[in-house]
Amino acid sequence: MRIGIIGAGPIGGTLTRKLAGLGHEVRVANSRDPQTLAELAAETGATAVWAKDAATDADVVIVSTPEKNVPDLAPSIVSKAKTGAPVIDTNNYSPQRDGRIDAIDNGTPESAWVADQLGAPVIKVFNNIFWEHLLERGVPAGTEGRIALPVAGADGPAKQLVFDLVDQLGFDPVDGGTLDESWRQQPGRPVYGKDYDAEGVRKALAEAPPERPADYNPV
Repeated sequence: MRIGIIGAGPIGGTLTRKLAGLGHEVRVANSRDPQTLAELAAETGATAVWAKDAATDADVVIVSTPEKNVPDLAPSIVSKAKTGAPVIDTNNYSPQRDGRIDAIDNGTPESAWVADQLGAPVIKVFNNIFWEHLLERGVPAGTEGRIALPVAGADGPAKQLVFDLVDQLGFDPVDGGTLDESWRQQPGRPVYGKDYDAEGVRKALAEAPPERPADYNPV
């Protein structure tokens, strides 16, 4: 598949390495000149491009930028992807980094806000796992204790394609419900930062409280 990745930080860079290693055609971009990604491109075989071009003709688009940078992306940046291509959001809202985003602080799930900014539906995944674990701990399907990742978004072919991609990367996909339920996998909830198996992820999602955690301190 052709996969466009917007953002080359810890998660975006890791997904570039893993997906290119699986044989996918990866285009990766950051907020700067593609030349700043020359080392990553040489290492992985991915193609470094301008952010505005990353999604062109893509089968999958991955947005992996800080929340505060999402509104600065080019208008309709994901609209150049193939019809029906899933748009994956890996982001987490950090008030200390992103500043206060009133809609999120008032209860809008982070990825629902991202979808509004992008003008396209998104599927939330890869947000609850440490990048080192994403890079190193994928194992074949059926392996005992295989780490599972929650996947939240609208049901349909796009979500199924994301399930398949998660499995290719070495993890069990677990249905996290709709995007409106994606708060269950946000920071501070029981599944965040844990390497649970599928049963553990389902349990953690079910037990997630709707209230923001006590240590959540928007600036």
